[in-house]
Amino acid sequence: MTVPVISGSAAPAPMSLFERYLTVWVCLCIVTGIVLGQWLPGVFQLIGSLEVARVNLPVGVLIWVMIIPMLVKVDFRSLGQVRRHVRGIGVTLFVNWLVKPFSMALLAWVFVRHLLAPWLPADQIDSYIAGLILLAAAPCTAMVFVWSRLTGGNALFTLSQVALNDTIMVFAFAPLVGLLLGISAISVPWDTLAISVVLYIVIPVLVAQAVRRSLLGYGEAVFEAVMRGTGPWSIAALLVTLVLLFAFQGEAIIAQPLVIALLAVPILIQVFFNSALAYWLNRRLGESHDVACPSALIGASNFFELAVAAAISLFGFHSGAALATVVGVLIEVPVMLVVVRLVNRSKGWYEAGCGLR
Repeated sequence: MTVPVISGSAAPAPMSLFERYLTVWVCLCIVTGIVLGQWLPGVFQLIGSLEVARVNLPVGVLIWVMIIPMLVKVDFRSLGQVRRHVRGIGVTLFVNWLVKPFSMALLAWVFVRHLLAPWLPADQIDSYIAGLILLAAAPCTAMVFVWSRLTGGNALFTLSQVALNDTIMVFAFAPLVGLLLGISAISVPWDTLAISVVLYIVIPVLVAQAVRRSLLGYGEAVFEAVMRGTGPWSIAALLVTLVLLFAFQGEAIIAQPLVIALLAVPILIQVFFNSALAYWLNRRLGESHDVACPSALIGASNFFELAVAAAISLFGFHSGAALATVVGVLIEVPVMLVVVRLVNRSKGWYEAGCGLR
């Protein structure tokens, strides 16, 4: 997702009109992808066949265009700010890495494998669960800056928690996904998972930071100008990827239109549960509201670009895992705007409980 440049002292601008209506664009991509997939099946079969080590090359390029501009905005030097808000950072890490992935695995097991299973394709149950796990195992990177700005969040805290999460993700994403897939009795393609981590986390981080240092060498003004110019690249690449994905998923969606709504159920519960838990824990620990907000919001949202990429690499375009991650994209903005409104409206209650009013 595109966000304005974040520096140690600057706050990002509010969400753009395009970002605010992301759900509309995603819906258009769904329709476009399904229509094109039915109209030009040979073209998309050719695109799907362009693979190396189970990694689809066109999608790999699109994912890099999606992820790298976002990671260029992250200043890992902000990790030095972590000690200023130890309690808030502690809540963020607890919810993001010890609660969120495991709670999603539990919700997926309860809803997808049991309660909603009669209305889902039986041969895709495991794949749907895997997609939901991938979605929850990737904490939000870029959009959290937007959510933080809309709630008056502390810019330095937001930046430091994103940098810390990204650092942890390099090392923890693959083991965590492997563990949860194993617990869910889903076969873990470790070689493909390792390749996905290198391709979609390690290399993008290294390239992005090299680009960042190079651009900053020409001055802050040049850096910001380039970031504004490349901002649309991320969302454009995401939307093209979604068109490709739904071109392959069209047959399944036409046959089972209820699937998307059913997969949204555990995602919605997870968003509200994790945001409420992080918000309440920060209040109990006495953190200020401008720290509690970004801490709660990063726990509720997901790095869905990475989740989509990993799902396609691990299970393929046609998989239920890829579809499940796209449902996360579909509902992310409207649901997170609800959470933003809730934390804004509850500021008085929050500060009264912390003795900050």
